[in-house]
Amino acid sequence: MLEALRRGAQTWVVKGLLLVLVASFAVWGVQSSIHAGASNSVVTVGDVTVGPADFRLAYERQLAQLSRQFGTRLTRDQARAFGVEQQVYSQLVAGATLDQLSRDLKLGLSQDRLATLISQDPAFRGVNGQFNREIFSSVLRNAGLREADYITNRSQVAVRSQVVEAVSDGFTPPAVLVDALKTYRNETRTIDYLLLSNANVDPIKAPSDEVLQPWFEEHKADYRAPEFRKFSYVKLEPADIANPSAVTEEELRADYEKRKASYSTPETRTIEQLAFPTKADADAAAAKLAAGTSFDALVTEQGKTAGDVLLGDLTRGRIPDAKIAEAAFAIPAAGGTSPVVEGPFGPVILRATNIRPAATRPFEEVRDELRQELALANAASEIMAIHDKFEDSRNTGATLKEAADQANLKLVEIAAIDQRGNDEQGEKVQGLPQEQELLTEVFRTTPGDQTLPVNLGREGYVWFDVEDITAARDRTLDEARERAVADWTAEQQRAELAKKAEELKARVAKGETLQTIAGELGLAVETKTGLRRNTQQDPALSAAAIAAAFAGPNGLVTNAAGQDGEGQILIKVTAVETGGGDALDQDDRQITAIAQASGDDILDQMVSELQTRYGVTINQQVADAALAQAR
Repeated sequence: MLEALRRGAQTWVVKGLLLVLVASFAVWGVQSSIHAGASNSVVTVGDVTVGPADFRLAYERQLAQLSRQFGTRLTRDQARAFGVEQQVYSQLVAGATLDQLSRDLKLGLSQDRLATLISQDPAFRGVNGQFNREIFSSVLRNAGLREADYITNRSQVAVRSQVVEAVSDGFTPPAVLVDALKTYRNETRTIDYLLLSNANVDPIKAPSDEVLQPWFEEHKADYRAPEFRKFSYVKLEPADIANPSAVTEEELRADYEKRKASYSTPETRTIEQLAFPTKADADAAAAKLAAGTSFDALVTEQGKTAGDVLLGDLTRGRIPDAKIAEAAFAIPAAGGTSPVVEGPFGPVILRATNIRPAATRPFEEVRDELRQELALANAASEIMAIHDKFEDSRNTGATLKEAADQANLKLVEIAAIDQRGNDEQGEKVQGLPQEQELLTEVFRTTPGDQTLPVNLGREGYVWFDVEDITAARDRTLDEARERAVADWTAEQQRAELAKKAEELKARVAKGETLQTIAGELGLAVETKTGLRRNTQQDPALSAAAIAAAFAGPNGLVTNAAGQDGEGQILIKVTAVETGGGDALDQDDRQITAIAQASGDDILDQMVSELQTRYGVTINQQVADAALAQAR
């Protein structure tokens, strides 16, 4: 336990956690041993003690918080597995350490200041934004706190905050630290590299069983056969019982007449509108049109373009002004123009082109479509009756097949399927209705269980029976041979290629050039400039290669696996450039935030040192007794 607490001390999580009463404190290290002493305190730091009641309260709060995350009350053994006790010890030791320092420094808090802090807490304010005594009492009662305990603890937290703020708040990171971080981030490199592939090593011979069998035993878990289930299902939805042949000609024609408008498309025209300042100007333009001037010429005279006068492809109903609509659709032929029309914003002349007359799909064209739609509609009204009949058959002892036969439904048998929906050959089983939900229920069920149907959309059902379960098992080498040989071969190729890359790296490090090696291998030397540490994606370089390129100084020769671990990349760093720029951008603010965290590190170190100076004891026997009382 102590080792876990010491490890916790290495990371100071959030200093603000020390300032909130009901939140978990940050994890601090404990520098002493746990013993079963005679003291009635669970934690002792210098002269400060934490009694069983406070320990139990802190434990219950931590346990309640974790239980809410999991949606169930955790047992003490489960809590111990999650490290709840260690967290509580750590937070109490941290608080007690700050309390002892506060005593040494004679820090305190006036009653007026304490009252102000409590009144400023948003949790205790009413709708008017002011402190509300009734809300204060209600919040504490719901949290299981007495007012006196809250006030004492709030005062304690406020005093601790004086220490925290004095040590870490307002800390300005040294410029040399910020600059070093910026230089590290902004550094760019130029590299030459070769992309090596399996073609650059000798082919791997097929393994004998003496070689493959031991390897297979080490990797047997990768070839383990999952659990398979054999089951049958019956699907019921309108398409399964629809009978198009039962729809009469009279029904078809009646439905067609009823829905005829849905098979019709209204006339559309491309409408252009040329507006004029006055009626006189419009009449003059109309006279020019009558004399042979084109509509396009009038548009040009006004200094407008075709796009300026285009209203678009419109039906009569889409033109908001009735006068304009009437005039536009009264034009007898494409390319014709209208008389002067008084529009809502003044006189206009219209032109209509690309006239597409209204059309209605004839009955003969939509007959089959109508028949299918009517059949489905009729079937939907029968779904519940067939569902009830199927359920009655099952409840009276009929098998799934017998119930399916009685309802004229199809029984589908699945010989073997795993939870991912694959068969024994690893191929996807096609055509499963409501696949995810169905498989979830299938794998919750054992043979012989009474099952409920799975809903299929809003108008369908799937009944199923699990008939057999094949437990997960280790496959034999003979069963997995093809895949095992392929995997073994790929592994050997990767190893050989990595060995080859290491040999080539050694040659370059001794003075040979990448160009010489590239010539031997029939490859081309590639160059990448402006490479940065934080490059997320690169079409040629893997993340491992980018990291390797920054693992040493200029002139570094290295190698790394390629994309997705395939191939090898032989790299030589040819230039290193440090980034400049004094202006702070978003990344610079992140760097400053990282540097400021060093202030928190100082606080972390101080508390750790104080624990050593004051001495810390944890009485495990008293702690166990306190938790036993809480059960």
